[in-house]
Amino acid sequence: MHFAMFEQCREIAASMIGLKSHEVSFCSCSSEAYNLLSSALDLNADQEVVISDLDFPAGTTPWLRASRTPRVRLWRSLATGRLELADLRDLLNNNTRLVQVSLVSFYNGFRLDWDGLVELVKSKAPQAILAVDVTQALGRVSFDCTAADFIVSSTHKWGLGIHGSCVVGVPERRWDELTTHAGGWFHIVNAFGPDRFVAAEPKPGVESFSVGMPNFVSIYALNASLRFLEGIGIAKIEKYSNDLTHSLSTELKGLGINLLAPFELHRPTGIVAFRHPKAEQIYEYLLRSGIHVMYHAGRLRISVHFYNTEDDLRKILNCLHDWFSKTE
Repeated sequence: MHFAMFEQCREIAASMIGLKSHEVSFCSCSSEAYNLLSSALDLNADQEVVISDLDFPAGTTPWLRASRTPRVRLWRSLATGRLELADLRDLLNNNTRLVQVSLVSFYNGFRLDWDGLVELVKSKAPQAILAVDVTQALGRVSFDCTAADFIVSSTHKWGLGIHGSCVVGVPERRWDELTTHAGGWFHIVNAFGPDRFVAAEPKPGVESFSVGMPNFVSIYALNASLRFLEGIGIAKIEKYSNDLTHSLSTELKGLGINLLAPFELHRPTGIVAFRHPKAEQIYEYLLRSGIHVMYHAGRLRISVHFYNTEDDLRKILNCLHDWFSKTE
């Protein structure tokens, strides 16, 4: 019964990211997924990896911790919060083995020009694996990342799942290159065979990323949540939520708040973020008012999804108006 649910969840997850069911599997979290990707690639010091400063640590640190550390090149964002493809161009070459990006940045909500990125990587670094984290997009924005060689998404964000699972997608065309070297049992073909103490043969490609017993609680939750979102329609969710995001961004700008990714300069997503010298005090004031936003190291992040309403945003804005009027 549990394994039947595992297959059902593969089906809906694959549909949501544009792959076939057999090209999708699950591991415990994005950190595990990227460490397993590092195992599969087995890079050396003569090879290069490109990461960006808008990516989450799970997608950037495995290359810094590899037993044979590749050369890591950093694609830096501009003061406007965006990543320019022109700045990536000079980082790509025939030694580039991996380009790791987030479709939507957890940090400021910036959304990449995906089609332009794919074209540039293919032309300047044709041997590179293109990996993309869609954690901040899945369930919230419409996207097509089927040109990627590796797709990963945590399940507890916009997809409305819970912690303990991660969607991993590897198109079949890349299975020969992207099969992990990890031990375990669930992904091992001969885990209980007579030769199991002599050799361990992994399942090829994406199934090699499911190294142990699946977290079935998380799988059940994800299957239900993704089918719920599919029933509403991602395009409908995106349109409704973007309208709210635009309204929120406009009013924050009216308060003199400079967004880390100004709405008018970027494709909208569900994240509205800003820094402030007194961000921690603002965060505590919002909490005391019953409003929950994210705070980290001077940065406040407001996330807008389909279940939010204009009243929700008005409460946030009224609290911010009150705080600024009392402190200025």
